[in-house]
Amino acid sequence: MTIIEILKAIILGLVEGLTEFAPVSSTGHMILVDDLWLHSKEFLGKQPANTFKVVIQLGSILAVVVVFWRRFVDLLGLNRLINQERAEGPRLKLSQVIVGLIPAGVFGLLFEDFIDEHLFTYETVLIGLLLGAVLMIIADRYAQKNPQAKTVDQITYKQALSVGLIQCFSLWPGFSRSGATISGGVLMGMSHKAAADFTFIMAVPIMAGASGLSLLKNLEHFSVDAIPFFIAGFISAFVFALISIKFFLKLIDRVKLLPFAIYRIVLVVVLYFIFF
Repeated sequence: MTIIEILKAIILGLVEGLTEFAPVSSTGHMILVDDLWLHSKEFLGKQPANTFKVVIQLGSILAVVVVFWRRFVDLLGLNRLINQERAEGPRLKLSQVIVGLIPAGVFGLLFEDFIDEHLFTYETVLIGLLLGAVLMIIADRYAQKNPQAKTVDQITYKQALSVGLIQCFSLWPGFSRSGATISGGVLMGMSHKAAADFTFIMAVPIMAGASGLSLLKNLEHFSVDAIPFFIAGFISAFVFALISIKFFLKLIDRVKLLPFAIYRIVLVVVLYFIFF
């Protein structure tokens, strides 16, 4: 494994970390950076390259756990283990997170093979990027000036289920899971910050589950020689996801979704002229 290849792993981890939780579609960016520039499949092989993308996703997930660790402790009822007192008043419940996860989990299991076989093309990713941008523009246009749920602790089961249903759109590559769920939350009467918090919290179990299953399926393609490449990508994804999450959470209530939607439309135009 050469220094140049390690540098490529760091760049891919950077792309994953910066785009996984922003509503811009990490899939579209990985296609743009890897398929057009870095070509990891050429020196890793197709299956190991796919496994690598799963491993760096786990780095991004770890970043969410670090940022929201107190929240996860509270959700799992482990407060006493770290001598943390449970705050008074309404709190986000684990059951609400589960309600939000069920729709996409069911649809994902039912249509996983179809999605893998038919939807991972340049054309479908461009469609997903564009439709996701449209949803984000609609969400900003019809966002409530005085949202019912200003914080994630104020969301209802109905809102959690609605966000979960809208999250199903993100099974279409390029649509963006965070773009779909934040837009859905805003349309259902949540503030942008509350919707973003709920999105990140839901990301951990759903992404960990999907990444874990994919990693097990591709474990036979794991090469010992590629371990430095995998480690570099994992660390890079973790560090840049950590930066991205903290920055995005401070930004989202100020700028809303429109700038990200415009960026996605520009990306669609760029990708269209590159591939077609």
